Amino acid sequence: MSQLIGTGHTRRRGLLQATAAIGGLQLASPFIIKARGETPVKIGFIDPITGSLSALAVTEVESAKWTVEQMNKNGGILGRPVELLIEDSANDTGTGVQKAHKLIERDNVDMILGDVNSGIAYAIMGVTAEKRVFHIVPGGHTDPITGKDCKWNTFRTCNTTAMDAAAMTKTLVSKFGKKWFFVTPDYAYGQTLQANFVRNLEALGGTWQGDMLPIANSDFSATLIKAKGYKPDVLLNLMGGSAQINCMKQFIQFGLNKQMALGGALYEIESVRSVPKEAQSGWFAMEWYWNQPSVPAVKKFVDAISPVLGGKMPTARHWMAYVSLHAARLAAEKAKSLDAVKMAHALEDLELPPEVSLMPGKVRYRAGDHQLMSDIYVGEMHPPGPGGADDLFTIGQTVTGEDAAGPAEATGCKIAWPA
Repeated sequence: MSQLIGTGHTRRRGLLQATAAIGGLQLASPFIIKARGETPVKIGFIDPITGSLSALAVTEVESAKWTVEQMNKNGGILGRPVELLIEDSANDTGTGVQKAHKLIERDNVDMILGDVNSGIAYAIMGVTAEKRVFHIVPGGHTDPITGKDCKWNTFRTCNTTAMDAAAMTKTLVSKFGKKWFFVTPDYAYGQTLQANFVRNLEALGGTWQGDMLPIANSDFSATLIKAKGYKPDVLLNLMGGSAQINCMKQFIQFGLNKQMALGGALYEIESVRSVPKEAQSGWFAMEWYWNQPSVPAVKKFVDAISPVLGGKMPTARHWMAYVSLHAARLAAEKAKSLDAVKMAHALEDLELPPEVSLMPGKVRYRAGDHQLMSDIYVGEMHPPGPGGADDLFTIGQTVTGEDAAGPAEATGCKIAWPA
């Protein structure tokens, strides 16, 4: 079952209704945004709209729909309207792969974006490379995607786990100490993230314990009791989505916030909004933040999209989808083609304009591994400040993508182009 929504002339009310429907997870996938025109550019967007990562996925979908609507108001891609076909991977690798095959073989999409779940994004890469379809991963972080298993056709917008760990380790050690306890999701993202943190920590002489738990885990009592007994300087909550929210709530219920510091890699605004104010704390990385007064393009973006979000500020997930879609547009326009090989060559080292990157400095998908080199904001979470309900983060330090990532050749990526 699908839903067809006209984008070229959609009124704000219609978009709000569509967004609300996605937020309620009531409609069957795929969702389709279609503009008028005989030869649309078809973009497949795969995300776990249902499951423990749904809040993050729904945010990406929300931004993707808005971004495509804006594109179609401004000429689409290569002068053609854009059609967005959104599929639910349901946080399941097999389903994600099946949806990729459907989009490519039945719907004849020109390119694919996805998935929030790193393991699913990794699996989809194999399909898109084999089928020679251009692919951007907006928000799946596991290292091999732009590391040892990189593909010629795949680019990634969010950071690698190595980048986030590199940005955070020294800050957490300097502020809290070298004895850590990890609460980690047992799938591709969590495994590589903890491994990077451990390598950095041990290089500084630190020690650690921790638990690897299911991605959708809800009861953290046994793990938190173990953490209490270990008496770490800092507990690193590396879970995501609803699991991270549940862990944060139980961390406060156990009173551990009075016994140890809290930190980690990502504590996304979608999750911070859903916990008690006592759990709106700790030191984390933010891959994009709405409050960047030194970057004029950010304010324009925030002012444009915020009304569609019911007055809320956009999050890093909105940014990931927005940048990914505009990067695909820029690649097609530079290549003057929708051919995947030509688009991939065109996007390598293409500096994104400020109105697309929404960051200071030079932001590009570097040629050596197709990883976006964007800034990482290291800072402190806190209850809402004077800036409003979404004033939840104070930037303490900005780490450049290049500094966090290290040289491309060190990632293990060796891009092999098709004949």
